[in-house]
Amino acid sequence: MSNPQTISNAVANLYNTYPFPPEPLLDEPPPGYNWRWHWTSAYNFCTGEKPTHQDIRILDAGCGTGVGTEYLVHLNPEASVVGIDLSPGPLEVARERCQRSGAARVEFHHLSLFDVEQIPGEFDLINCVGVLHHTPDPIGGIKALAKKLAPGGLLHVFVYGELGRWEIQLMQKAIALLQGDKRGDYRDGVNVGRQVFASLPENNRLVQYEKRRWGMENMRDECFADMYVHPQEIDYNVETVFELIDASGLDFVGFSNSGFWDIERLLGKAPELIERAKSFSERQLYRLIELLDPEISHYEFFLSRPPLTRNTWSDNAALMETIPERHPCMEGWPGKSIFNYDYQVVKLSDAEFEFLQACDAKSTVAEILTNVQLDLDEIRKIQQKQLIILSK
Repeated sequence: MSNPQTISNAVANLYNTYPFPPEPLLDEPPPGYNWRWHWTSAYNFCTGEKPTHQDIRILDAGCGTGVGTEYLVHLNPEASVVGIDLSPGPLEVARERCQRSGAARVEFHHLSLFDVEQIPGEFDLINCVGVLHHTPDPIGGIKALAKKLAPGGLLHVFVYGELGRWEIQLMQKAIALLQGDKRGDYRDGVNVGRQVFASLPENNRLVQYEKRRWGMENMRDECFADMYVHPQEIDYNVETVFELIDASGLDFVGFSNSGFWDIERLLGKAPELIERAKSFSERQLYRLIELLDPEISHYEFFLSRPPLTRNTWSDNAALMETIPERHPCMEGWPGKSIFNYDYQVVKLSDAEFEFLQACDAKSTVAEILTNVQLDLDEIRKIQQKQLIILSK
């Protein structure tokens, strides 16, 4: 299946058969948050400061049934949102989903990534999650999206990783072999795959991996089909994912799951090896990390169109004059044990708690520190943990 249109038709047929993601439709805003879909949080992560405006344009490129689109609308109340998708079936679900939950500021178009130029204007935030690796030409797809990104805008991308999906690849190939001439009949593919998993010994590696990583999710046929009988998938490693990034012509800002890419997490008990790794390029370091922890099943990262500058707040005088506010994506506040933007537990010291209490989006750091015993380096650590957002 090498013809691009044949591939696109097969992908559309899969998702018309099994609309994805299969999350339930609600008559209220969706629960919780995903900070990557929250403009202020995403911009702060990428630049270290609050964006100057909220009335932005957002594109959900490959929106499927609108799960991400719905969050994009509700998390960004001043933004206008556009969703596009190749498959008409999921688009109908997306329209109903957003209508039912009150996400009215959205328009949907039946378009592929490669036809995005038909939408006028540029976008400040483009979300493209789980899409490029299912296209016949990911480089062409990311180039098309890059052309629609406004100066200073952010593109968030999610693509599959080959190391953490090795067992999935084996099962995909096994199901395809067993389907034979029936390949492309996605209901048959799901049935074959279910029978294979039910028949394999309990200690089989593929069975164990499925149970440990994906079992709950794949109880739904839509998820099982998306994982195991997809007609088009390209999996990446660090080297090939940066080939994709370089082809976009955009700047790499960073991985949005940055904790995974910390070498201290893996070699912290071997300081001599950490020292050796200091001579590595950024990409060599990333490659080392994925080789040492091959569980990674995907890459998620931000790209930007210049100009986009990062503020580290190294200037003490400038930091004192900033106005801090609590990060909008956290749960459990007020409390000294909270869930941060990434739903990780953070325990606050008494002084940190007092500081966050005083962050009223009006007072400067200098004003707050007249009553709170923290130094500026501790403020910087709070900011680096994404607990506060600073504005000039």
